[in-house]
Amino acid sequence: MYIDGQWVAPSGTDLIPVLNPANEQVVGAVPAGTGEDVDRAVEAARRAFETFSQTTVDERLTLLRNILAIYRLREHEMAEVIRREVGSPWELAINAQAGLGRLHLDWAIDTLESYRFEEVINETTVRAEPIGVCGLITPWNWPMNQISAKVSYAIAAGCTMVLKPSELAPLNAVLFAEVLHEAGVPAGVFNLVHGDGPTVGHAIAAHPDIDMVSFTGSTRGGVEVARAAAPGVKRVAQELGGKSANIILEGTDLEHAVRHDVFLMMHNTGQSCDASTRMIVPEHLMDDVLEIAARAARDNTVGDPQDDTSILGPLISQAQFDRVQDLIRAGIAEGAELVEGGLGRPEGLTEGYYARPTIFGRVTNDMTIAREEIFGPVLCVIGYSSVEEAIAIANDSEYGLAGRVWGPDIEQVRSVARKMRTGMVALNGSTEDGHTPFGGYKKSGNGREMGAYGLREYLEFKSIFGDAAISR
Repeated sequence: MYIDGQWVAPSGTDLIPVLNPANEQVVGAVPAGTGEDVDRAVEAARRAFETFSQTTVDERLTLLRNILAIYRLREHEMAEVIRREVGSPWELAINAQAGLGRLHLDWAIDTLESYRFEEVINETTVRAEPIGVCGLITPWNWPMNQISAKVSYAIAAGCTMVLKPSELAPLNAVLFAEVLHEAGVPAGVFNLVHGDGPTVGHAIAAHPDIDMVSFTGSTRGGVEVARAAAPGVKRVAQELGGKSANIILEGTDLEHAVRHDVFLMMHNTGQSCDASTRMIVPEHLMDDVLEIAARAARDNTVGDPQDDTSILGPLISQAQFDRVQDLIRAGIAEGAELVEGGLGRPEGLTEGYYARPTIFGRVTNDMTIAREEIFGPVLCVIGYSSVEEAIAIANDSEYGLAGRVWGPDIEQVRSVARKMRTGMVALNGSTEDGHTPFGGYKKSGNGREMGAYGLREYLEFKSIFGDAAISR
């Protein structure tokens, strides 16, 4: 555990093994933390908050720039760690997995440089102040992306924190703690406690001296965090599951749009909460779309992350592999057309949690594979007869994280995007901007990450009446 600026022994002796999902071999282990470890970490963070909350913006900018400089020096090492514990092929590991950790630091610095912590409304000064000690609970699929997105903005706000990374991919968090230590983060500002959700995650969410929890993970996990946090009336920011829709309108260049989105959806082996796993297309173009999608799926080479020709690596675990297989089985049983892929591992792969890139056609939106988040390389193609029906299908989901719209008429594309009940929509293949809010509607969570909106999650707002008049 990293607590109060140093590496310390855990309270217990149990270890959690870390497996390489590419070959099912143990590559490391971390302590199985307990509530006692969380108590020690929170106590350190509470002490550190008294001074760190009073630092200036310039002091926090200097600290973030130091962190960024050290991170850059160890970015390749970070990518190698993630390749082993997540199973990410090198291009994904270095450019996206480790690269996003760096980018979040960049974006947080940009945001802090321009953020106004005070404004005057009539005779009142409104101050933004750090919310306090934050509990950060992060997932395994994009581990450094989520750790950096939370830690960077918590530091920018002047908060202190306790991080619990996923026990499936915790080694990158150890390396990140080393980066923070070398960069001079004051003792107690950042604390790392390993462990599982029911033990350490619950202890963080329920702890009376934690003021805010930022959780990224499954909707089921988010519900448990919110339930544990409720008696303390603390803020809970949640980025949860998704079943995002991709609406392709008449006149779209199908070859470009379909191939682009099949690759994007299967990126990271489909293990992305915002992946557009429901492709909604004009019914009369279904055959053309399925032919293109099948070719694109076949071009997503699955293999050992150590092989530079691999585009997709394995799923994270046996449990995730079994879930993906069960949902593919459900799609077949419920009558969806299996166009490409299917059950089992890709040919030639006998170990590791590899799944076959799979395309289902003529899916209806009431099928299990259209309702549940699969979190694997499985695409559902759904037909529509009118734009209004396409929008209705897209919105007929308990999730609302992200979406995509393709079409030649930009005004129609904009109109469709505005009618989608989702936190983010990409138009004609555009990419997200790290200075803008990331988050969703409905059971995809609440709160936002990144940019000024992400910074606000770590702030409280105080109105000082008459202060502006006195100042004059």
